[in-house]
Amino acid sequence: MYVCNQNSASISVINVSSLEVETTIDLQSLGFSENAKPHHAAVEPDGSFWYVTLIGENRVLKFNRENELVAQTEMEVPGLLALHPTKDILFVGRSMSAVNPPQSFGMVSRSDMALNEEIDLFFTRPHAIATTADNKHVFVASLVSNQILSVDTETREQELITMEGMNHVFVNFAISPDQTTLVGTTQMTGKLFVFDIEDPLSPQLDKAIDVNAQPWHPVYSHDGARVYFGNKEGNSITVVDMTDLTIEKVIEHEGIAQPHGAALSSGDKYLFVTNNNMKMMMNMGGTDQKKDDHSGHGSHSNHEEMEMAKPGMVTVVDTETLEVVKVIPVGMNPTGIGSR
Repeated sequence: MYVCNQNSASISVINVSSLEVETTIDLQSLGFSENAKPHHAAVEPDGSFWYVTLIGENRVLKFNRENELVAQTEMEVPGLLALHPTKDILFVGRSMSAVNPPQSFGMVSRSDMALNEEIDLFFTRPHAIATTADNKHVFVASLVSNQILSVDTETREQELITMEGMNHVFVNFAISPDQTTLVGTTQMTGKLFVFDIEDPLSPQLDKAIDVNAQPWHPVYSHDGARVYFGNKEGNSITVVDMTDLTIEKVIEHEGIAQPHGAALSSGDKYLFVTNNNMKMMMNMGGTDQKKDDHSGHGSHSNHEEMEMAKPGMVTVVDTETLEVVKVIPVGMNPTGIGSR
């Protein structure tokens, strides 16, 4: 399991058997800056190679199983990654933190890490990205225009889907193992959107499920029965039963603080969720009136939420009991996580 520590310029490699950090890769020792900002990781199904985006270095790196850097390519503000299931292609989106990124997503050859093509989009600030198992279709969503683009990667036929209402701000997608369903989490409206993609060029909204605030990276169980994701502002993990599209459980624990990325171990025994853990309540001095405030507004508290440099965490959930079984300390501000 590969964890991007965005504020530490490092990557934690977790042994999923021992649930311990096996090694930490220091990107500065590889010649990158302290502002490298590793953001997302993707792993080959056989574990032979893995990839990571560096927002601050405009790079996508390739490592081998021994965690040796073997290749890299330049690409402006790379964000999320998605592997083509059968072809030598790595799809690369753009970072959410980039204010004005290129209006395109990249297609990188995994064998030699050549940036073969950047496919133009109809909208600005592309972020969420996912590909179907037949590798024919890629779904990309904008952070600012409430739109999803379905692209046939062979014919280049495209279909733009516009969502109604306020801008939902799609964070990321996941596709069911049977390739019939696309789910998308939304930052601003706190929903899990469920789309029927039996016709991938024309996704049909099936249901919008209200969840805790700021659902982040979703992951499907390998049998397609569940979707898991953290709720960044809700400090919780949501488990959705995909057989009846209902919330099965909301997990709360002291080890869940601004959850971000999510990944399952082989066999789905454990769910791993990264936690930014960047906020804490600070006493700003004076009498804490919140305890005695009966107005119901809590507006007189002397406590304020501040971003602080705190160690990040990876929360491990047993998927049979849906209980937290371990909290693993990692670097600062862990974000994306990848597993084979």
